[in-house]
Amino acid sequence: MKVTVLMENTAPEGCGLVPEHGLSLYIEHRGKRLLLDAGSSGRFADNACTLGVDLAAVELAVLSHGHYDHADGLRRFFQINDRAIAYVRPGAAGPYFGRDPEGCRFIGINRGIWEDSRERFVEAEGVYPLMEGGWLVPGTVHDPDFSGQAADLLFKRGEDDFIPDDYRHEQSLVLEGEQGLVVFNSCSHSGIVNIVRGVQEQLPGRKVSAAVGGFHMFGKGDSGMNCSPEYVLRVADALRELGVEQIYTGHCTGGPALTLLRERFGAGCHALSTGQVISL
Repeated sequence: MKVTVLMENTAPEGCGLVPEHGLSLYIEHRGKRLLLDAGSSGRFADNACTLGVDLAAVELAVLSHGHYDHADGLRRFFQINDRAIAYVRPGAAGPYFGRDPEGCRFIGINRGIWEDSRERFVEAEGVYPLMEGGWLVPGTVHDPDFSGQAADLLFKRGEDDFIPDDYRHEQSLVLEGEQGLVVFNSCSHSGIVNIVRGVQEQLPGRKVSAAVGGFHMFGKGDSGMNCSPEYVLRVADALRELGVEQIYTGHCTGGPALTLLRERFGAGCHALSTGQVISL
């Protein structure tokens, strides 16, 4: 399995690649070419060109959840690729908002992309068999000890009626690698430990060897985290206990949390960056 990071919040200096707040991964697995998310602007496609990735040849696309920084680059993708279906969870096009000091702002899928390309989206329910050795898996475990710590992500239920997002629109792409299952979850809003446990329950008898994506631990306060250091350390310990051997994380994880994860998890914890190529 070969994973190429087409977009992430960071990029090495002088590499000719453009980073942005978003995530996009190109995955080659068992003869198939997949795209997981498309960043927020379409610039992932420019990076793909620089990296020698042919987006027109992608056969399957997956949207991890209904937020703009993963979905809005799909407009550019659909212009380049006229065949790949984008698999989403029911509710992915919902009214999702983020709360900041200025109020609540819309962070869902651009309405034009959803409405203009509706025929390109397919809603996957339950454990969805995407390909040989590949599944789309919903979140099913909600242990409060390992729930995501973001308190500013909301669902608009009615006019001026905002409730906490329950992330039912989030899914994991799970692929069978040489060492075990690789769980791709771009933001892990419901908590990466809960997500891994849910995958193990729904695909029983298989080991989860790696977790790839953002862990949504970044915060705008003085600590740079939306959670306590103890929470980050508990997550690292729990992933180890679940048998996870490799972590590749970035985007919404944040630098301070990544430092703690590395210290506790050890050499198997790696930072994601635009242009990176990973073999799993």
